[in-house]
This record gives sequence, structure tokens and C-alpha cells, in this order.
Amino acid sequence: MPTPLENWVEEVSRLTTPKEVVWCDGSAREYQKIVEGMLGEGSFVNLNSQTYPNCYLHRSNPNDVARTEGVTFICTRQKSDAGPTNNWMAPEEAKKKAEVFFRGAMKNRTMYVIPYILGPEKSPYSKVGVELTDSAYVVANMRIMSRMGKAAMDRLGSSDDFVPGLHSLGDMDPQHRMILHFPEEKLIWSVGSGYGGNALLGKKCFALRIASWMAHREGWMAEHTLILGLEDPSGKTTYMCAAFPSACGKTNLAMMVSALENEGYRVKTIGDDIAWLHPGKDGILYAINPENGFFGVAPGTNSKTNPNVMTAVHRNTVFTNVAITNDGEPWWEGMDGGVPTNMIDWKGEKWTPSKGNAAHPNSRYTVPATQTPSISKHFEDPEGVPISAIIFGGRRAKVAPLVFEARDWQHGVFVGATMASETTAAATGALGVTRRDPMAMLPFCGYNMADYFQHWLDMGKRVAKPPRIFHVNWFRKGDDGKFLWPGYGENVRVLKWMLERIEGRGAATETPIGNVPAAGALDLKGLNISDETMQKLLNVDPAVWADEHDAIGKFFDKFGSRLPEELHQEHEKLGQRLQRVAVAQK
Repeated sequence: MPTPLENWVEEVSRLTTPKEVVWCDGSAREYQKIVEGMLGEGSFVNLNSQTYPNCYLHRSNPNDVARTEGVTFICTRQKSDAGPTNNWMAPEEAKKKAEVFFRGAMKNRTMYVIPYILGPEKSPYSKVGVELTDSAYVVANMRIMSRMGKAAMDRLGSSDDFVPGLHSLGDMDPQHRMILHFPEEKLIWSVGSGYGGNALLGKKCFALRIASWMAHREGWMAEHTLILGLEDPSGKTTYMCAAFPSACGKTNLAMMVSALENEGYRVKTIGDDIAWLHPGKDGILYAINPENGFFGVAPGTNSKTNPNVMTAVHRNTVFTNVAITNDGEPWWEGMDGGVPTNMIDWKGEKWTPSKGNAAHPNSRYTVPATQTPSISKHFEDPEGVPISAIIFGGRRAKVAPLVFEARDWQHGVFVGATMASETTAAATGALGVTRRDPMAMLPFCGYNMADYFQHWLDMGKRVAKPPRIFHVNWFRKGDDGKFLWPGYGENVRVLKWMLERIEGRGAATETPIGNVPAAGALDLKGLNISDETMQKLLNVDPAVWADEHDAIGKFFDKFGSRLPEELHQEHEKLGQRLQRVAVAQK
């Protein structure tokens, strides 16, 4: 008797009419066959086998280089369940529209069946997904990003407990592009895009949008956060999650080479992008990384910003939309050394400086996590790691201080719900525009965000020892437009202060928005930074925050009566504290 998976594969085959169906086993032999096929058709380019063994370059269609939030939909029966921050389409309408693009879409193409596990293979919190795709590029990347093939089939057996995802390149017409999520069915459809987040359905589509819906109903959390361990001089490791919008430094922080290594502070990497958190029996939240690789932004990555990933990507890596040098090596803006004189750009054309960027601003690398020198020995722990702090942050040139601590869990949820950042190249649209991005989940929350805020509030009550909550801003600028904080490896100084706060030792000064480090509380030894600059970095300007308070109120208005009352209370309290400071300064 056919299994539920076999029945679904047959159903999709009738719709898409592929020339053949290949069930992926995840083996090295299979991967090599996929690579050889892509090299033969020109969709993969071999890189220098001496300096970048088993590494390849892929160029996507120039109209398909980033997440396309405008055609990404949450398809729930009730529009209110998708909420005001998501694009909504009724499930029947969505399927009717997409079926037109899927019908016969795989004619003369191979349909690959990709069973995969999100999370450590033996973790009780891991989940199985299956992606059907006509893209060999997706197969190659999913093998890096997940536990793919036989292990997933062994875990699934004849069960129907998997998240099905259907993907086709279609005709690559942007007008025919749709990324559809059906949370009530735990189903994903994506057509018309071959770009990472739109095509690797195990990533944002399953691990965040569908998983967040599942987590809300099952009592856990699916979050757009890195997971790192900060080891102190005694050898004790404290684990933290950090939620930043895409291209705001999550990967660099997750793999940071600490500026305080000589003092014994080292960072260990569990994950750079997504965390699934579950309440432990001891009253602590534990986190696993559902992914098995890193799909990182290449531009700006170098031996200063992220030496660990620069080591990792020199083998077994797929590069997307980077440039290639005469020596057959990948290149992108911000890389070490000078700009090579002869390159082929990300479109496959001879590059000249007049053409602008040689690599696309959102070009990527896909690399196995275990190749990273900073990878934690607890990366595969089935139960995950205990989380002591959750950090929010984004790009704010003038508003947010370098770091502040929330007063308690409820206030911390307010801090996360109201965080904002200047937009980057990770999504289509204008750059440098400040937008509210709660918990860095604005593009990824699979249900009404007001209910998501309530879920956060409820989770704080479900654990006896909820993590401390902090907010950081590595991107504050002076009047000259230059960054005030050096960032990168120096960010460990801020993490050290957080660790001291968690342990009840770090000194802090109360402000209307939360607690900032007291004078002298940050370890600045060996860092050439003036007291005046530190004052600017930690300054909380009541007038600027009064405007921020007004903007938060307008954002909250989006959610109407569904917004949790606790967040209204926190908003009101912030206004009162700001008013008291303003009166005192007159």
C-alpha cells in the first residue's frame, strides 16, 4: 500500500508532468552526480580546485536575486489569522492561481524528491520535511543546509508527519512568481523563483513561517535568531540567542573571533540564523538549530569581519552570484586585498569598475556548519542548549544606544516587538528605509503578529527562569556619519557585560528605555575609544525617544484590539518615564 508521501509525489507528478522522478538519498555519490550534471549544463562553474576544492559558483536569473516579500503569502482560511503584517490570500484562490503555473511546469525536467530533517538527527524536537523540486541547485543546497536523504526517510517511515513543500522554477517570469504558505495544512508551494529563501523550502518557509504556526499551537518557539555560546575564563559557557534582520551581522556575531580571547572569552557557534526553543523540565528554555549549514551574505565578509567563515568557505561550498577572478576564485566587495583587475561579474560578463558591483550585494555562500572552526561541540545535542539571554538588534543610526537591558520579560517582549532597522539588500525594495521589524520576524511570522506577541508573553510564564532580554545597536553613527563602535570581534565586550548582568555582577544605569552599562562597566581594555564616544554610544535622548514612542503607537494601531494589553501597558509606561525625564531636564 502506498505511503502518504508516495501518494503525494504521485499527485504532484500528475500536475507537473516531469520526465522522471528521482528520490534523493543524500549520499556523496548522488551529490557528485548532481554537480556533474550542473557543470555540464553550465549552471555550476568549477572554482579553483587547489584553493577552493569541491566549490562551485551558481548564477541566478538577474530578476531573481533576493526574497520577494511582495509575492509571499500566508494562506489561512480567516484573513485575521494571517494578520496585518502578512500578505494574505484565501487557500482556494492561492491554489487555483498557482496551479496554472505548476501545470506541466516540470515537462522535460527531473523532479527531485528531497526528504530532510530540520534539527539534529536524534533530537525529539526535530521535524521532517519533503521538498519536491525541479532545481538541481536546490538539491545541492538542501544537502548542505539540512540532514537530507536516508536519515529523513528512516525517521519518517510510512508516517504522514512531514511538511510537504512543492517548488518549481516555472518560467521564471516575475509576474508568475508566488511563494505560498498554508499553515493549517503545513503545506508550502513556491513557483517562479530559484533564489535561496524562495526555493530552499526548508529554510524560511518551513523553519520559520510554518514552524512558527506549529510552535504557537504546540507550546514552543521558532525564531529568526542565532545561537552562540560565550565561554568565560573558567571554562563555563553561557548560551545566548540574538535576533537581527537579515544582513545586520547575525552570522558575524555567531562566529565571532573574540577580541578578549587573551582574557579567556571565546564564542562557540550553534547556529547563525534560526533557533527552535522548547521549555525544559528544569524551567529553562533550550534551543536547537534546525539547520545544518550556513546560507550567508558574502559582501562585506573578510578576515576581519568573519575569519571563521572565511576559513570554512574554502571547501565544499556553493557560491551564488559572486564574481570570479582569473584564477578561478570567488570574489565579492569587501573581501581581503585589492580589487582584481580581471573578473567575470555575477551576471557572467566581463567586469569593469564602471559597471558597479562585481558581486551582487545579496550574493551568498552555502557552507556546511561543521566546517566552521568555531562550531560548538554541542551543535548536535538532541536536547539543545540552555538559553540565558535573548538579544534583539538592528541598524539605527541615531536612536538606540549600543546596548540596553530590558527590565523584565514583559518589558523585553515590548522591546522585541518594537525593534526597528534600516533595510538592506537581503529583500527586494528600497534600501536604508527604517521599518519596524518585531523580533526580526516581520517577513517570517506565519500568523497574526499580535498573537505572536501574546505567545512570547505566555512563554515567559511557562518557564521558571526566562532568559534576560537585551537590545544592541552596532550601527550607531556620529554627526560625521561614521560608525561610533568598531564592531565585529569587539562586540564580545558587550556580550561580556550581558554575562555579568546575568550573573548579578555587571553595573548598570537606569534610563527610560532600560538599563545601559554604567560608566566603566564595559571592558574597554586595549580598545582605543574615548569617553566622549562612549557617552554618545550609550546616550538615550528623551526627545528622540519621544518621536520613537509616537511611531511605536502608530505601529501598534495596526493590530487593533488583538494586540496584547501588556504591550499597551509597556507603551504607556515608556511614555510616562520619558515625560518624567523631560520635565526633570527643564
